[in-house]
Amino acid sequence: MTEHSDGSGQITRRQALGTLALAGASLLLQRRVLAATDAVKSLPLITRTIPSSGAALPVIGVGTNAFGVSDAAELAARREVLRMLPELGGSVVDTAPAYGLSEAVIGDLVNQLGNRKRLFYATKVTANAGDAAGGKAMLEESFKRLRTDHIELIQVHSLQGVEEMVPVLQELKAAKRIDYLGVTTSLGVQHAGLAATMRRHPLDFIQVNYSLDDRAAAAEILPLAQERKIAVLANVPFGGRRGRSLLTRVANQPLPDWAAEFDAGSWPQVFLKYVVSHPAVTCVIPGSTKVRHLEDNLRAARGRLPDADMRRRIEQYWDRLR
Repeated sequence: MTEHSDGSGQITRRQALGTLALAGASLLLQRRVLAATDAVKSLPLITRTIPSSGAALPVIGVGTNAFGVSDAAELAARREVLRMLPELGGSVVDTAPAYGLSEAVIGDLVNQLGNRKRLFYATKVTANAGDAAGGKAMLEESFKRLRTDHIELIQVHSLQGVEEMVPVLQELKAAKRIDYLGVTTSLGVQHAGLAATMRRHPLDFIQVNYSLDDRAAAAEILPLAQERKIAVLANVPFGGRRGRSLLTRVANQPLPDWAAEFDAGSWPQVFLKYVVSHPAVTCVIPGSTKVRHLEDNLRAARGRLPDADMRRRIEQYWDRLR
């Protein structure tokens, strides 16, 4: 007797209908994913040039602070994000040893997917208390965890060990083990130190916090990046400076009609397009652990962007709202 039978070894009508229903649901899900992908791809992709090389990057990537998971369902969701990112036009995958298992999870999942060549890896390194040897060991572990012999960008995380690690990263760049080097912060209190580092070292990239409710980087950091010809990864694009993300604070607010003027169909797209529309920003890296969020975010990498007048209008709207 089979497990799914009426006792005679035959599949019952009810079971057959159930199987067909499941197949139909699966087909509908596949069609939904394809339709969403087509919708994302229907507008021109926006890219920005990396000043030090002239190479182009799509303006939306993915941050992986929440990729360090072991649950099978959570891993499957992140695998889909990494599979769909290049399909939707993105490439930048930003991670760090400080993000727990994230590097190892990314390395394993991308190895399964076989799409490493379509991704731009950006990870980080620190040298606490001037420990250059520890920083070098951390770098080698990143190569191992990410299961690659080449990483596009390595950044000194939160400016921890800049003087020790920038020369090491320059050596890795000369050896062609990395393409670019940079430094990061996500804290306004580090902006003065970031600016000093930008003036002192030959950087390809910086990473800095910038969002509609956290515009401090626009005062000095972003103009300095333009002046020094340094690419910019923008982190924390959905804010949270006051303990609540921008998305939480507009949960009950209808999308303004003017959002359609720059092809924004959701609040996340408004917030991301605002960040990307600053001419210094090369790519923004929102966290995405689910494909539906990734699809929404990647739509912000297509179509029109707010011009200077619209940027002011968005700022004025937000300042009145908060």
